[in-house]
Amino acid sequence: MSWTPSHRGGPRGRMRLATGAAVAAALLGAALGGTAPSAADAAEGGERLTDLVNPFIGTRDEGNTFPGAAVPFGMVQLSPDTGHNTGYDWDDSRIRGFSAVHLSGVGCAVGGDLPVMPTTGDITSTDNAVYASAFSHDQESASPGRYEVRLADHGGITAELTATAHTGHQRYTFPATGKANVLLNSGQALHKVTDSQITVLDDRTVAATVTGNGFCRKGGEPYTVHTVTRFDRPFTSYGTWDGARVTDGSTASGGAGRRGAYVRFDTTGRDRDVEAVTAISYVDQEGAARNLEAEGKSSFDATAAAATRAWEDRLGRVRVRGGSQEQRRAFHSALYRSLLHPNIGQDVDGRYTGWDRQVHQAQGFTYYQNWSLWDTYRTQAQLLALIAPRESRDMALSLLRVDEQGGWLPKWGYGTAETNIMTGDPVTPFLTNAYQQGLLKGHEEEVYRALRKNADGVPPKDSPYVGREGNSHYQREGYVPHDADREKDKVGDSDFHHGGSATLEYALADAALAEMARDLGHTEDAERYAARGQSYRNLFDGSTGFFRPRNADGVFIGAEDPAKSEGFHEGTGWQYLWMVPQDLPGLVSLLGGKEATERRLDAFFAYDRLRTDPEGTARHVWVGGPYDYYNQDKYNPQNEPDLIAPYTYLATGSPGKTTDVVRAALSLFTDAPDGITGNDDLGTMSSWTVLSSMGIFPVFPGTDVWGLSTPVFEQVDLALDRNWYPSGRLRITAPGASDAARYVRSVRLGGKDLTKTWITTADIRAGRDLAFRPGTQPSKWGTHAADAPPSAAYGESPARAGRPDGS
Repeated sequence: MSWTPSHRGGPRGRMRLATGAAVAAALLGAALGGTAPSAADAAEGGERLTDLVNPFIGTRDEGNTFPGAAVPFGMVQLSPDTGHNTGYDWDDSRIRGFSAVHLSGVGCAVGGDLPVMPTTGDITSTDNAVYASAFSHDQESASPGRYEVRLADHGGITAELTATAHTGHQRYTFPATGKANVLLNSGQALHKVTDSQITVLDDRTVAATVTGNGFCRKGGEPYTVHTVTRFDRPFTSYGTWDGARVTDGSTASGGAGRRGAYVRFDTTGRDRDVEAVTAISYVDQEGAARNLEAEGKSSFDATAAAATRAWEDRLGRVRVRGGSQEQRRAFHSALYRSLLHPNIGQDVDGRYTGWDRQVHQAQGFTYYQNWSLWDTYRTQAQLLALIAPRESRDMALSLLRVDEQGGWLPKWGYGTAETNIMTGDPVTPFLTNAYQQGLLKGHEEEVYRALRKNADGVPPKDSPYVGREGNSHYQREGYVPHDADREKDKVGDSDFHHGGSATLEYALADAALAEMARDLGHTEDAERYAARGQSYRNLFDGSTGFFRPRNADGVFIGAEDPAKSEGFHEGTGWQYLWMVPQDLPGLVSLLGGKEATERRLDAFFAYDRLRTDPEGTARHVWVGGPYDYYNQDKYNPQNEPDLIAPYTYLATGSPGKTTDVVRAALSLFTDAPDGITGNDDLGTMSSWTVLSSMGIFPVFPGTDVWGLSTPVFEQVDLALDRNWYPSGRLRITAPGASDAARYVRSVRLGGKDLTKTWITTADIRAGRDLAFRPGTQPSKWGTHAADAPPSAAYGESPARAGRPDGS
């Protein structure tokens, strides 16, 4: 049975939403740098797409999503915190506050800055775990850009949330009381708060500054967020707290530990609503104030209506027909989560704090931050290049500013700081993807210089960046040595602690960079990077038939059993065996040929059982727990390292098996709180869902090759930005597609028969419709050696292999 929100706002809420919609849409459109669609646009096709989105998907079983209010790529994510380390968990029963910053699907505590909580009566505790309120899902609702809940304690308070790009709007409906409080807690967050300052500025306004760190590791580079909160009516009284001591009438509190302020209202009269707007800035208090002035003047209802319209516009760029109601809800909810991050990092005046801790002015682009690159380079980067190319371009340019101002390209950047979380070299395929998708015209050489520095060097010891930490040994010996006991030089993860996977990640990145170097005429570099792209071979142990890490002396180490092997970050030798997208023919040769490789794949996916029980196999045979990274010999659909694995069948001439595995994996994405497999990782798993459901998937991250499988839906229409895609559209059709009719019988690209199992971005840019003819049995389509996706190692980049349609 599918789950849907039991409450989407009562009549009072719906009536309010109708007020001031046109004005709010214009305001939010200006804030987002775009134009909000008309109501007729939103209603085209019969139903609002926002009604198909369930923000509670992923709030259970460590999906770690948040159900609160945000606009696409907005700086603010105003959402409830229940005590879970990343914010909200479906199985928790108490809300501690509504805080302004969240990341969707992260595995570690981060954000949760300035939790705001409505209460009644005297202030008896300053700990949000104590003054938290019980709540029920029966009295909770969420939709894109809006959240509402009735708190069971404190006399029964209704809390409503919405947002713009830089502000979070709150409306609290109190019982009749002379002590209606709003607590602003600057000293507690999801991460470690090292210092906070809070000040009551006047009888309507409170300012706060929060500094913290500690994402996934102790210590690390700090970041600071500034806030200004303005209420719609004067306070009757106020105070601040320092630790457990509350001082009535105090206007300021600051330092380490628990800090905060309360403001109080009299709601004994007819007007029991209190509205507040919190603006944030990563620059300074003046920036937060400007953001508040620019985006905080509209009423709550007008802001909520504008947020809904902004989401309706974004979601409307991908429309589907066919499929079940649950499939469409899971799809549009995944699309929604794919559009939450990265986030605007600049204020409305264009200022932002760079990674040199200095204030800079964005000129000619919008500055973005929050970079889960190890995850997103595999799926989300490619999806956004299709449906949000302008933002994707600006995201790439933002990474160049990180390199320019901070001294190096990042691995995992949060706010204004590098965390050094995860390993390998994810920034290279992320940026080469932007180049290959045509997003960096005029900036090609600038990007290439930054990537070349990153690929060939190591950050200085006094730099907070880790970069390609194992580069010296890798370039000299062809692999990153594995040394689990090596003492780390910097906060975060170390490539030396994951020598096996780091080597494979470096090789993939080098191969992608070789393609870019060759296109730009850097021939010697291209040859050098292409050769390094073959470094995966240095880890292949012929006696076991798997990749194994090696120590500095070149000796294979760790268990010979690939399911128990060490040296692979969040995975095993089985799961990393397929991470050679740059040279699948070479991998197939190492594994003993196509038949032997296919037997390995069949064992990995438990394919015989999958044919008869796809969902049962996915749920009970494949890796089942969100953090079951190790001691596994099966496909892990909940994590990134083997996301590409189902598409490896395209290289063995069995595209039907790709479809079988993809369909089984998609059954794990449902319209329920546990409807995501593992951490969503800033939209990575959701983007996998969207792309695989559409029937196109980036089989070699960092290039412009898209592998094909049967779409879930009978028709998918993408509205594309004509600045990058002159046709303005892409239509994918698969009449009669279903779980039974899931195999490709034939494909036509732009009206011509297509036998290859892949297309390129050039085909999409040219507006060539992709027409699948599905059937109930596998066919001969795509089964010949020449039909497999091209291999960079054999000089088969798309530009040299010719277009798939033969033109």
